Amino acid sequence: MSTTSPQTTLIAVVEDDPEIRSLIADLLGREGFEVAPCASGAELDRVMARQRVDLVVLDLMLPGEDGLSICRRLLSGGLDIPVVMVTAKGDDIDRILGIELGADDYLPKPFNPRELTARVRAILRRTRGSHRAPQRAAPEVYRFAGWTLDAGARRLQDDQGRLVELTGGEFDLLMVFLTHAQRVLNRDQLLDWTRGRSAAPYDRTVDVQLSRLRRKLSDQPAKLIKTVRGGGYIFAEAVDRS
Repeated sequence: MSTTSPQTTLIAVVEDDPEIRSLIADLLGREGFEVAPCASGAELDRVMARQRVDLVVLDLMLPGEDGLSICRRLLSGGLDIPVVMVTAKGDDIDRILGIELGADDYLPKPFNPRELTARVRAILRRTRGSHRAPQRAAPEVYRFAGWTLDAGARRLQDDQGRLVELTGGEFDLLMVFLTHAQRVLNRDQLLDWTRGRSAAPYDRTVDVQLSRLRRKLSDQPAKLIKTVRGGGYIFAEAVDRS
């Protein structure tokens, strides 16, 4: 059993196929995680009513409420639970839709067991306070162009004081830009810093999240996060930290 993941880390596996559900649960259990197998969204709700869930491994194709609907509900409920979608459907449109709804990662079946555990660990490192990189611990508050981000509370406010909700992936991406303001960052750097080394070379998730982040920052046309031809992206505004 791995000692790098504490037993208090609870992962809910929502999969209607009992063999696949058992396979994933056994795999994560051997890695040292506590696992709650669920055959449906209703079972997930019952688990979440009893205890805190740190991450959800979610199948897309489910009877009754499907994975996309569950993902949308988790996000709209403000629960801030990271989601890894695992599905037999590998079309880009399904992947993009899942990320648009707030999923942190997407893994098509059949998958390499090591890849699943690597992606789970990468997401937990980004989203759990005990695993966050030192640069995210201090400073706590970032101010730019009238916006304020309280990194500790993961709370973003616009210039009118209105709260703007961010998914885990959007928060990670914004943190990278704020901690590297006025520097050109290429896609490989953004992928490495937001999704870890488990990201595939042609992973387009960062592009989807960047598009969403720009919309939420009302950055249309792009003035805060500018595209640098052949180079990547740059957060053009100065950032005050306190």
